[in-house]
Amino acid sequence: MSLQSRVVSSRVRPVSALRTLLTGEAGGGLVLMASAALALVVANSPFAGTYFAALKAYLGPLSVLHWINDALMVVFFLLVGLEIKREMLDGQLRTWPDRALPGLAALGGMAAPALVYAAVNWHSPETLRGWAIPAATDIAFALGVLALLGSRVPVSLKVFLTALAIIDDLGAVLIIALFYTADLSLPMLGGAAATLAVLYGLNKAGVARLWPYLVLGIVLWFFVLKSGVHATVAGVLLAMTIPLRLSVGRPDDPTSPLHILEHAIHPWSAYLILPVFGFANAGVSLAGFNPRMLLDPVTLGVALGLLVGKQIGVFGFVLAAVKLGLAQRPAHAGWGQVYGVSLLCGVGFTMSLFIGLLAFANAPALEAEVKVGVLTGSIACMLAGAFVLLVAPAAERNRDHTAE
Repeated sequence: MSLQSRVVSSRVRPVSALRTLLTGEAGGGLVLMASAALALVVANSPFAGTYFAALKAYLGPLSVLHWINDALMVVFFLLVGLEIKREMLDGQLRTWPDRALPGLAALGGMAAPALVYAAVNWHSPETLRGWAIPAATDIAFALGVLALLGSRVPVSLKVFLTALAIIDDLGAVLIIALFYTADLSLPMLGGAAATLAVLYGLNKAGVARLWPYLVLGIVLWFFVLKSGVHATVAGVLLAMTIPLRLSVGRPDDPTSPLHILEHAIHPWSAYLILPVFGFANAGVSLAGFNPRMLLDPVTLGVALGLLVGKQIGVFGFVLAAVKLGLAQRPAHAGWGQVYGVSLLCGVGFTMSLFIGLLAFANAPALEAEVKVGVLTGSIACMLAGAFVLLVAPAAERNRDHTAE
């Protein structure tokens, strides 16, 4: 495509909500980082008791923390799911090679950290149970770092990270369901499947109004929540059923339900949901911390899994896929930038902590080691990834993307 054609296309093409978040000013990312930092301060201050008590307080059937993680975050995952659908139909993920890359990267990014953790804890059956803790990527914090970096990171690479993190999260949810869930409710799973079938039928029938989808989306969320599967999956599933109008040879219709819904929920997600989520989940108490804990098998396995395993798995699988011709490198992204994003994939706050609490539910000492390992590994990945991405663009900017 000629430069003139790209300019004309950029003027005509409606910009999706998540893309606006990723390419715009880093306001949302700054708020997210500030809320996470504040949580760490509060969790280790005289107000820690009030902080943790408030999160555990019940509002109706769920605690405050569960309302945040299992309800509010569904809206964010809905937004991400809408963007993934859009990109698959008319964007960065529209071809099979483009779709294959984040899938392969997510696979490597889950397998390698699990193997690193298992290698450290191989001789301890009790701690080996936590093998999946470093396998997850925290999409909120990873995207927050990218938002802070702004235009230094190509949009294609941000979309790649979004797709990878979604696949990674879904994989983590599957792991929880198979290995860390005591029981699944088949009736609730059946209700979720039936609701999803009705949503699919609305789409196929050409229903363009949003309210039927949103009402049924609440029903779907309820069934998924009660099924034993993580509730955020409902957001992604609902997004896949929202209609997107395509016009052959032209950008998609900006009046389509998908595009309208994206822009309606974008500001709520960027400036309310994600900051609240960060504040509720980043608060880790360091009371009783001992430097020797850094060498304990669980702490070391989690930290090395996030810092070493993630970058090896993600970058290694991306490099292999591109060199073998299975996929193409994200447009306008240098290998240094891909490596920087691979490091950011090691930021595993929320889901890693969640899996750790499930793995060692009756072992407070091991839970403390998990928290220290997650905190240490995630901060190291965040700082290292941001540094690489700050340095890489200057060296890669003038390099021909087609050159390998």
